[in-house]
This record gives sequence, structure tokens and C-alpha cells, in this order.
Amino acid sequence: MATSRPKVLAIVLAGGEGKRLMPLTMDRAKPAVPFGGTYRLIDFVLSNLANAGMRQIAVLTQYKSHSLDKHISVTWRMSTLLGNYVTPVPAQQRLGPRWYQGSADAIFQSMNLFVDEAPDYVVVFGADNIYRMDVEQMLDAHIAGGLGCTVAGIRVPREQATEFGVIDAAADHKIKEFLEKPADPPGLPDDPNASFASMGNYIFTCDALVEALYADAENLDSRHDMGGDIIPSFVSQGEAQVYDFTSNEVPGVKDRDKAYWRDVGSIDAYHEAHMDLVSVDPVFNLYNNEWPIWSNMAQLPGAKFTLAGTATDSIVSPGCIISGGRIDDCVLSPNVRVANRATISQSVILQNARIGEGAVIERAILDKNVLVEPGATIGVDVDADRARGYTVSAGGITVVGKGITVRA
Repeated sequence: MATSRPKVLAIVLAGGEGKRLMPLTMDRAKPAVPFGGTYRLIDFVLSNLANAGMRQIAVLTQYKSHSLDKHISVTWRMSTLLGNYVTPVPAQQRLGPRWYQGSADAIFQSMNLFVDEAPDYVVVFGADNIYRMDVEQMLDAHIAGGLGCTVAGIRVPREQATEFGVIDAAADHKIKEFLEKPADPPGLPDDPNASFASMGNYIFTCDALVEALYADAENLDSRHDMGGDIIPSFVSQGEAQVYDFTSNEVPGVKDRDKAYWRDVGSIDAYHEAHMDLVSVDPVFNLYNNEWPIWSNMAQLPGAKFTLAGTATDSIVSPGCIISGGRIDDCVLSPNVRVANRATISQSVILQNARIGEGAVIERAILDKNVLVEPGATIGVDVDADRARGYTVSAGGITVVGKGITVRA
């Protein structure tokens, strides 16, 4: 007789403000930031969950969530016959006149979801990282471990682990300590030169999570944060284990992109991840059809190249027209227009941007609806860009915000 599958509720934390991605987050939530031409950041976690068969998904939103809510509503419409859904859950002030006070408080204020679904296990994932993961394998590891909490950990060199929440785990994967950006990160039992960094992805036994959330809500000294408060509470009780992300096997993933995980929470990381996509041999393969990343593809004609317009080592989305311009090492979102003699290199151009004749753009990110006048330059002189009020990252990437006109 076949055994029944456990009931799983997936919660995606998508209320982040994303200050390090400004001005891309000036008018949208971080998980709604476009990526890879035709995707939004949230599409990666939702695709991982859906591909793994976890299709009762609540997305907790708060900060400037309109474009995110619209994207979910338009894109993530699964068949309801078997009870599948992806639904945005805004801050509802169910427990009084206050907004979410932290990621743990966001879940606590949405406790009605647990009552409605009565899950056996709760998957709590972040919404703004780039990776592929079969979440069902992590769930199997959680159930086999028999503890209340499982934290996904990625192996990073010890010298880099100071920038992450670090998991100090024993050889049996039980977590001994959870450390926030430690100066001297602990090594791994099987590799003293590496550490486990938390991916911000967790699986809980439902009853244990509910108990922890109630205790956290009553703690006046708590920051009500999942990574900062809830996970350490499980660790202190000996009820937390680490899931080694390198053990995750995803169909179609090769040795080169196995265990790829990228935090694109800063302008430089966001730009670097795009430059990887357009490299000859990218680490992250968008074209893995065995574990697809799903999104709402624009209903537009194919990209068009006229007047000897060219694009090399680039992603050019539907609806784009390159009229005699030259594109090198770039990602163009849908419906971008590039006029004659314009040159764009190592840049990310978002939807509906217009690049005028003879314009020059280098190492830049242009948000949607940006108009670059004929002969204007962006990224050629970063000091001049700063003087004009544009954001320039620590790595020298110029960012032009939504709807701005760049004058010659």
C-alpha cells in the first residue's frame, strides 16, 4: 500500500526592502527586481518549489509590493483542481495596528495559514537568490533527521564566511552553534578550510515552528527575525540540523553549476551574475530544460536586428529592435530599442528602455523606461555620472533609475 505524502505548506519571505539594490528597489520590492532578461528574482524560488511538487505557496509581502503582487497574480496561476496555488499574503494587521516587525513576526502574524492548511511541515524560503534546488530532497533529509528544524547550508571558503550567518555543525549534521558574521568562522568536520553559510532556507516540523513563534512573540528582547532569533532558539534546544546543499541533485545540472547559489542583493553582485549569464561557459545555466525556471514570458515578436545591428555574447529578449547599434556582453529585457551607431557593453538594460543614436553605455544598469538621448554617455566617466546624480556602485557600475531621461 502506498504511503501518503506529508502535507507541506511553503512560505516565501518576500517583504524585503533591498536597500543595497537601490535605485532598482526605489519603486519595487527586491524579489520583483527583473533578472536575466525575462525573469523576476522571485521566479527562482517559486520554480524550485513548484518543480519539487510543493505547490501550496504563500508569499508574504510588505514593501512596495504592487509589481510583485501583479507578477504573482499574472504569472503563477497553477491548476486549482488539486488545491495548488501561489498567493500573495500582504501584511494584514491581524494582531493589531502594526506592520511586520521582522521575518519571524511576518509568519507569526500569518498564523491563519497554518490553521487553514494544517500542514505537517513548513518550508520557509527567501525570495531573492539565484539557484536551483530540489526542495523535496531537503524535506526528506529533515524528516529523516527527526529534529524540529533544518537549515540549508552552502559550503564557502572560511575567509569568505565572515560575511554570512555561519552554521557550526557536528559530523552528524546537528547544529552546535549559529553565528552571525563571525570573525573566525568554524571549519567543517570534513573540510577545515570551508564553512557552512546559511542560505536563509529552512524547513520546520509545523508544531515545533508554531511553538517557537509564540515564544518569540512573547520575548520583548527579540528582533523577531528567523535567522537571528528563531534558528538560534532551535539550536539551543538541540533541535536543529544542517542540510548540505552540495548533496542536492537537480536534473540537468552539471558539475560546473552544481550547488550554484548567488546572493544578488547588491548592485555589483547583481551585475556580476548577469555577466556570468552571457559568458561563453556560464556557471549558472538558464537553459536547463530539465529543471526550468518559470516566468511570464512577454507576448512580443522575436528580437529584430536591422541596419547591420549586432549582438555578441548577449541575451536579447523578445520585442527588442537593434537598428544598427552594437551590443557586447549585455542582457536586454523585452522591448528595448537601440538606435544606429549606439554601442552598449557589459550592461543590463531593463524593459522598454530607449537608446538613442550614437549613445555609448558601458558597465551600467538601466532600469525600465529609461530614455538615453542621442550622443549621451553612461558609464564612460563614473565621476561625471555621480555628478549627474546617478548611483555608482563600489565596483564602478552606474545605475540609472526607472523612467529617467539621460541627456547628452
